[in-house]
Amino acid sequence: MSSPARPVGELLREWRQRRRLSQLDLACEAGISQRHLSCLESGRARPSRGMLLRLAERLEVPLRERNLLLVAAGFAPAFAQRALGDAALRGAQEAVLRLLAAHEPWPALALDRHWSVVATNRAVPPLLAGCAPELLRPPVNALRLSLHPGGLAPRIRNLGEWRAHLLERLRRQVEATADAALIALLEELRRYPAPPAPAAAPPELPPAVPLRLATAEGTLALLSATTVFGTPLDVTLAELMLETFLPADAATAAALHRLAGEGQAA
Repeated sequence: MSSPARPVGELLREWRQRRRLSQLDLACEAGISQRHLSCLESGRARPSRGMLLRLAERLEVPLRERNLLLVAAGFAPAFAQRALGDAALRGAQEAVLRLLAAHEPWPALALDRHWSVVATNRAVPPLLAGCAPELLRPPVNALRLSLHPGGLAPRIRNLGEWRAHLLERLRRQVEATADAALIALLEELRRYPAPPAPAAAPPELPPAVPLRLATAEGTLALLSATTVFGTPLDVTLAELMLETFLPADAATAAALHRLAGEGQAA
C-alpha cells in the first residue's frame, strides 16, 4: 500500500470534522488532552500506532481508511484486505452463501462497499426479467440496477419514495466514508429521471418503506433489511453487507413461493 501524499494530522482533522466533533470532544472521548490532539493534527507531534488506532476507533473510521491513516503515519496496515474467495475467508464465504440460500424463497443479495453484487440467492434472478442486458453484466451495481430507466425503475410502483430511500442511504454512506466511488455513484443516480413529487403527503406514514415491484405474479411488497458482520478484522468482511427482502403481505409471500416453484421446475 503506497503512502498517501497528505499528512496524517490533516487526515485526522478531516475525519474529526466529518464527525462534527470539536477537538475537546474527541480528546475527552480518547482520554487525551486537547493540546496533544491539536499537536497531532498540526503535525507538531507524531502519533503512536496505538494512539492512531484509538482515535480512529472513536471517530468510527472504516477499516480501509484506518489502514490509510496508519500508512500516512509511517506504520504498516493493521487490517488484512483479501478477496472474498481467498482461502483465509473461505469460512465467511460459505457462511454468506448459506445465509443467502436459507433466506429462500425470499430474495437476498451480498453486496460490497460500492453496492456491487457479490452473490445472490435463486429468488433474485426472476425479479430481474426485462432489465437491460448491459446492467446485468458483472460487476452488477444494485443501486444502478434499481434506479436506472433500463433497470427496475419502470416496474417500481412507488419509485419516488423508494428512490428517496436509496439516495438517502447512499448519502449517509458517503458522509461516513468519503469514498470517491460512492460520491460519483450518488451524483450519477441523482441524474436519473425522477417521478413527480406527490401533491400531498399521505395521511399516515407506514412503519417502513416497502419496495413495490410489478412482476408477472402481480405487484410484490418487499421490506428490506441489512446484515453486516459484527466484529470484522478484515477490510473485505467489514465492507460486506447482506441485503435481504421479506414479504410485507400474504399475497407477496404466495407470489414468491410460486416464483420459486417455477424456477425449480425450469
